[in-house]
Amino acid sequence: MGAGSYHWSVIDQNGTVWFVKVDDLSGGGALLQDAFNNLHRSFTTALALHRDAGLEFVVTPIPAMDGAVLRRLNPRYALSVFPLVDGAAGDFGPHRCEDLVEIVGLLADLHRATPVVGHLAPRAGLRLPGRKRLHEALNDLDHPWTGGPHAEPARKLLVRHHARVRRWLADFDRLVDVVHGTKPGWVITHGEPHPGNVIRTSAGMRLIDWTTVQIAPPERDLWMLTTAFTSMIGADSAGVDDEVSARYTDAAGRRVTPAGIALYRRWWALADVAAFTDDLRRPHGDGEDAAAALTYLTGYLETATD
Repeated sequence: MGAGSYHWSVIDQNGTVWFVKVDDLSGGGALLQDAFNNLHRSFTTALALHRDAGLEFVVTPIPAMDGAVLRRLNPRYALSVFPLVDGAAGDFGPHRCEDLVEIVGLLADLHRATPVVGHLAPRAGLRLPGRKRLHEALNDLDHPWTGGPHAEPARKLLVRHHARVRRWLADFDRLVDVVHGTKPGWVITHGEPHPGNVIRTSAGMRLIDWTTVQIAPPERDLWMLTTAFTSMIGADSAGVDDEVSARYTDAAGRRVTPAGIALYRRWWALADVAAFTDDLRRPHGDGEDAAAALTYLTGYLETATD
């Protein structure tokens, strides 16, 4: 499951099995209370989508007797309880071609539910997380990085590819200017509807992990069904962009914009590059997390096609 959280299957006194999740509120850079409030807002939005908008595919926390969807265990950790969904979980990557019709339909249903949760959901700001620290790193490439064993390899990697990263940043800013003009058409989005957040059940797909829910351009969800996503992760393209766009427009009554798709490809890659770079500039050891950060950073910069 997602980073920054811990998960258990728990059996209660009646023999019912629940999925219990504990989130680490310290991992996102926000103040602990702000992180708790943001997570609570996301779960409250998901609950409204399931209960008030009637979206059965939204897997949401079970409210406590007092209605709470999230319980603070201590200042750093918060607990939520979900139904244990009986089905097959997917993995991060592109959707199977045979699943595209259903996932496009789910996303169209989700986006049409915007009026139900527009007053609850957080709104996207189109800001790149970690941008300030990324600029600091790009301006500090002439001096050795001494944070740990992977710091210097990361610096040398960025020395080779700093022009590409700066070009991506400029492209991101240009696309933000275009997409800001579409605000009246923004919708409620999941944010990461890849197969790793989908469970296939006998009753159809179920969409999990609503921590990233936001009012945003519809392309925030839809780009993960296109070649913009498959090319970024180095997967084979199914060549279904036109079909996805047409099916979504028919179902949701909205057009898919190329600028929106391009923006979220840039956002995803740059957000990861910023996070991995920051991790590797900070003090770190020779553990698996730091090694993985260098591997992922290398993948983004060495295999990029644009």
